[in-house]
Amino acid sequence: MTASALLGGLACAAGAVTGEEGSTSVAAARTGSTSSSGSGSELRRTLRELEESHAGRIGAVGIDLGTGRTVGYRADERFPFNSMFKVFACAAVLHEARTSRPGLMDEVVRWKPSDMTGLTGNSPETTEYTDTGMTPAQLCRAGITKSDGFAGNMLLEQIGGPRGLTDFFRAIGDRVSRLDRPEPRLTEWQPGEKRDTTTPAAAARTFAELTTGSVLHARDRARLVGWLKASLTGAGRIKAGIPRDWTVGNKTGTGGASNHGTANDLAIVWPTGSDAPIVLAVFTNRDLDDTPHDDKVIAATATALAEALGRL
Repeated sequence: MTASALLGGLACAAGAVTGEEGSTSVAAARTGSTSSSGSGSELRRTLRELEESHAGRIGAVGIDLGTGRTVGYRADERFPFNSMFKVFACAAVLHEARTSRPGLMDEVVRWKPSDMTGLTGNSPETTEYTDTGMTPAQLCRAGITKSDGFAGNMLLEQIGGPRGLTDFFRAIGDRVSRLDRPEPRLTEWQPGEKRDTTTPAAAARTFAELTTGSVLHARDRARLVGWLKASLTGAGRIKAGIPRDWTVGNKTGTGGASNHGTANDLAIVWPTGSDAPIVLAVFTNRDLDDTPHDDKVIAATATALAEALGRL
């Protein structure tokens, strides 16, 4: 599909107001109220203290899709995607299959062992399927549930590479997020760099659109959320900062100690007894390079966001 066709088709989808489940809540999130001064001040105070103990930077946004209420801290500062990009790449492939390439999700994608150079260490599932190949549906599952690096690259190939994902972002109204390189180079981030970055606000809004809005067909949306709920990564991050009986679908990203300890998590969360989910986006990095990330800081930030939204 050409970039112009993608932009035209998705611009209409993103701007449409339909009766599909979730579209109203996303609209509310775009224009909803911000936190009250009390909860906002408490959130800022809590996260500043966390930053001091973390010796780094925290970016965070929480959106209540029932009320449209939003809270945030460093919401418009750039942070690297790391492996978080895979959920967005999967959404772009789902849309491609639905709108212009019927049957794409069941086609077999093949590769040579040499194509995986430098990626076998973080590609647990695709490594096992080198002889047989995988379908984009299988690649989505591996990329989201196991954060399989090579699966992410193969998904990008279905949409025109990193530039194709950036075009997808622009088409659905995200003017901030961008992807410039595939795995593993996209994790090579330095403070102040714009390549392969997003902001907590942009990531949270776009994620909300894809999981509850009208950009994706309802069946594709359900499929995407199902993979997120099955995620095997991030047990110590957002999931650790909220009650265990809440339902969570998430996608993590980790740059590692050699990339200023960057780590993030993005989740759609259903508090027990509530039909309206919340979206939580947490990004972190350390001031000094060669410093490991800290999952506990992400968990504590998730708690603070849920409290600021009045859900705890």
